[in-house]
Amino acid sequence: MLEHLKEQPADKILMLLQAFREDPRADKIDLGVGVYKDKTGLTPVMRAVKAAEQKIWETQNSKSYTSLAGEPAYIDAMIGLVLNGAVARERVSAVTTPGGTGAIRQAFELIRKASPDATVWVSNPTWPNHVSILNYLGMSHTAYSYFDATTRDVDFAGMMADLTKGLKAGDVVLLHGCCHNPTGANLNAEQWDEVIALIKAKGAVPMVDLAYQGFGDGLDADALATRKVAAAFDECLIAASCSKNFGIYRERTGVLMTVARDAGQAKLAQGMLQFLNRQNFSFPPDHGARIVATILNDEALKADWMAELEEVRLSMLGLRTQLSDELRRLTNSDRFDFIARHRGMFSQIGTTADKVEQMRADSGIYMVSDSRMNIAGLNSDTVPLLAAAIVKAGV
Repeated sequence: MLEHLKEQPADKILMLLQAFREDPRADKIDLGVGVYKDKTGLTPVMRAVKAAEQKIWETQNSKSYTSLAGEPAYIDAMIGLVLNGAVARERVSAVTTPGGTGAIRQAFELIRKASPDATVWVSNPTWPNHVSILNYLGMSHTAYSYFDATTRDVDFAGMMADLTKGLKAGDVVLLHGCCHNPTGANLNAEQWDEVIALIKAKGAVPMVDLAYQGFGDGLDADALATRKVAAAFDECLIAASCSKNFGIYRERTGVLMTVARDAGQAKLAQGMLQFLNRQNFSFPPDHGARIVATILNDEALKADWMAELEEVRLSMLGLRTQLSDELRRLTNSDRFDFIARHRGMFSQIGTTADKVEQMRADSGIYMVSDSRMNIAGLNSDTVPLLAAAIVKAGV
C-alpha cells in the first residue's frame, strides 16, 4: 500500500525556516514564519495566559470530554469577542476547532455539504492554505484581484470588476476580516460597504477569516468589518483564531461560527457543525479554549490580556513606522510609505522572487518568495539592516 503514495511538495515556509537555522551568519533575520516575536526574538507566553493556566490547574477536577461543539463558555465568549451583539445570539451557531486552520477546513466542509456546486472566491493573493485545502477537498474556487504590486495597496477596482463579472448566486466570497495575509493591505470602511452591497446584490454568501483580531487597529476596530458582514446578511460563515491574539499557537484554538436567518436554521447548522467535528476529529481540544474562556470571563485577567495585546499591536506599528522612515531616508522617496499604512504582522513589499533570493544570499534576509515579510520578526536594531538590504537589492 505505502509504496503507492506520492511524495508531497515540501512546505515553503518550513523549508525557509530550516535554511535560516542552517545559516551561520550572526546578523541573519527571519521574516518568514508567521508568529509574533518580541524584541528578543521569543514568542512569549502572555501574562494572562499563565495566570489562567494556574487557575485551571488549581480548580480543574476532570479531563473528560466536554461536547462535540467544545466548551460552551469558550464558544459564548468568542461570539461575544467577535460579534459583540451585531446579530441576535439565537441566529449564531458555533463549534470549537483545532486552530483557525481547523475552522477554515470545517467551513469548507460545511459549504461542500450545503452547496456542492458553489464556487469559493479567494483573494489574489491569499493565505496559501485556503487554496491548498480547497484543492484537497476538490472544491471549485477562483481568485479575485486584490493587491496592486505597484502601489502596494488594495486593487479595489480590480476586485470589484472581478466579482461583478463572475460572482454567481450561491457562491461564497472569502474575505479577510482584518490584517490581510499575506499583503497587510486592507479595505477601508467605504470599500467594505461596497463589497457587502455587491455580494448581497449577487445573492452570494460571505465567509470571513478573522485570524488577527487585535493586531491591526485594536480589538473592536479589527472586528468592525466582520460585524458589518454578519449584520448585513441572512447567512455568513466566520472562522476565528486565538493563536495570535492570545499567543497560544501550539494549543490550536479556533472557532467556526455560522450566522443563520433564524433560530430554526441556526439549530440545523449547529447539528451539522457538530457532525463535521465528529467525522474529522470527534471532540475538539479543550486546553486552549479553556484558557481563553477563563481570561474573557474574568475582568482582571481580561483587562491584563487587553493591555498586553495592545503593547504587541503598538510594537508592530512602531516597527512599521521605523522601517518606513528608514527607507524614506535611504531612498529619498515615499515609495515605501505603504509599510506604515499596512496593518498586522505581514506586508508584501511587491518585488520578484529573484530579488527576495538576492536579499537572502547577500544580506541573510529570509522572507517568503512572494515578498511577504513578518514585521514581528524585526526589532529596532534589525530594521536598519533590512532597510539597507532592500535598497541594495534594488527593490
